[in-house]
Amino acid sequence: MEQQIMKIALPKIIDSFKKQSILVVGDIMIDKFIWGKVSRISPEAPVPVVEITKETETLGGAGNVANNITALGGKAFVVGTIGDDLTGMSLIALLRGKRINFDYLVCDSQRPTIIKTRIIAANQQVVRVDKEIKGNFNLSTETKIIDNIEKLIPKFDAVVISDYGKGVVSPKVLNRTIFLARKHGIPVTVDPKTEQFKKYKKVTTMTPNTKEAIEGMNAKNIKTEEDIINLGKKILKTLKSESVLITRSEKGMTLIEPGDKITNIPTRAKEVYDVTGAGDTVISTMTLALAAGTNLATAAEIANFAAGIVVSKIGTATTNTEELKKTISEFYRK
Repeated sequence: MEQQIMKIALPKIIDSFKKQSILVVGDIMIDKFIWGKVSRISPEAPVPVVEITKETETLGGAGNVANNITALGGKAFVVGTIGDDLTGMSLIALLRGKRINFDYLVCDSQRPTIIKTRIIAANQQVVRVDKEIKGNFNLSTETKIIDNIEKLIPKFDAVVISDYGKGVVSPKVLNRTIFLARKHGIPVTVDPKTEQFKKYKKVTTMTPNTKEAIEGMNAKNIKTEEDIINLGKKILKTLKSESVLITRSEKGMTLIEPGDKITNIPTRAKEVYDVTGAGDTVISTMTLALAAGTNLATAAEIANFAAGIVVSKIGTATTNTEELKKTISEFYRK
């Protein structure tokens, strides 16, 4: 009976995604993929020679969060930074192509637009090359970011904080975003970075993977199911948040809510080829579901299905409403 209810309810929730407007605050970047084949080892060094067959560019970081939101039918605005460079122009073109609003990106001429280049051969990542400058932005840039957030939050159904540790999500930006979201009664979700882990206080939910949860809390000897649950409870208590969703790769997800409410969600992935961007899919899907008024456990269930789809694809991938509804329907048909 419960499966029949889920089979009917989840697609209806997914259909409501198109009514949701989500504000994404965080580090935006380009993910570049150089695809090729390897048939020999370099005579210059013991490394493979990759013969390039094609090159692609996609939205990364907070941009991929926004891309996941629009792919699932929602509307996404991004607040972040770009550099005054050609990569920044390419990033704007990618956002425009995905119908993501970029009017509130702040241009900082002192920092390059972030680009991560991955070389892929035989469906395996050979190496990644990052072009970026980390650290705090100047006061002028930070002030513009906060001003944009203050203008936008009252108009949105939910906020995602996508922190990749590049500088956009400073303590001031973080605190102001959470405060305003709570003031206006909208969900605020966080894809965390371990360096700031204990600063994400009073959010609706955060979605660390197991490694991030352990490192963020400086935990030791986390081995058993009970250890994970106790770690989640500690996060909940420390951050005073409404929930924490720990993503656990092949073990699925564990949602911890106040009152010792624990929900274990088995993985829905059939095959895993590439986990790049899976965390972005989880936070995007869960935020859309929460914005639509869904409870935390149901939102996490839908996010789990979405993650199972994207990890079966190579590269920074997304899913869409039809693909997601089909996957859910096939699962509950069993």
